[in-house]
Amino acid sequence: MSTVGTPVFWIGFAVLVIVMLALDLGVFHRRAHPVRPREAALWSIVWVVLSLAFNGLVAWQAGREAGEAFLTGYVIEKALSVDNLFVFYVVFQAFRVPEACQHRLLFWGILGALVLRTGMVFGGSWLLTRFRPVAYAFGGLLVFTGVKMLARPHAEPHPERSRAYRVLRRIIPTSDRVSGCRLFVVDDGARRATALFLVLVLIELTDIVFAMDSILAIFAVTTDPFIVLTSNVFAVMGMRSLYFLLANLAGRFVYLQPGLALVLLFVGLKMALGAFLHIPVFVSLLVVMLLLGGSIAASLIRSRRGRGSKTSDPKA
Repeated sequence: MSTVGTPVFWIGFAVLVIVMLALDLGVFHRRAHPVRPREAALWSIVWVVLSLAFNGLVAWQAGREAGEAFLTGYVIEKALSVDNLFVFYVVFQAFRVPEACQHRLLFWGILGALVLRTGMVFGGSWLLTRFRPVAYAFGGLLVFTGVKMLARPHAEPHPERSRAYRVLRRIIPTSDRVSGCRLFVVDDGARRATALFLVLVLIELTDIVFAMDSILAIFAVTTDPFIVLTSNVFAVMGMRSLYFLLANLAGRFVYLQPGLALVLLFVGLKMALGAFLHIPVFVSLLVVMLLLGGSIAASLIRSRRGRGSKTSDPKA
């Protein structure tokens, strides 16, 4: 696998992730508590600054094209994570997860996501390196996902009615007893999972679906496993703070899902046609930014007009 990731780069990246995870759960969130907007905004800024600083380091050490590829992958994953966060919000609301427990569930969920995505990145790199026609299948999958999102822009998930949840209830011994934010309790002398553990499993299963889309989308920009993994991980690590900052505002971004669908269509076609058409990385970054920026701007304009029409006096 061709990569700009030197041993020093890989070790430094791994140490940074481990240290930040330890600080997050072991210091700043040792006690479960509701995450307020101010705290979420501060952590969101911290992760964006760290990501851009790492982006600058990659560009300085590996060249401008590598830096552009990292930034494009980071923007794609960050944007797609907004759709993911909306699903998390629906899951938490459906199962009435207390606010104080939500951060801890997201922490363990994202920790599992990091392990899963690492395996997916190296597996995908290996496949693309040895079996080039796989790129056509991956590109086709992204195009299919984009078309499906455009066809069903307002489809709402109902996790509590899903087949996956019913199967989990049958497979995993579960207790109805609530015990703070614990994932397991001892009930009638037997160790059983709580409803929170089932919610965690649902979050992990949901992330698998979103990870496939986002990782394949970044592979359409670059096949370098270091760039794909680091850009994805930095975006995912900031997902929790972004959730608490944007979850209640997700309904205002009415055009975001169509914008994300168009991004998937673009990167899917780019991957599928890569053997016949070369699109520079900076052009991909520009197209992604325009599609996402346009969808967000259109959503905010519509939201503002909607609030204006509700507050205006019809007799005036």
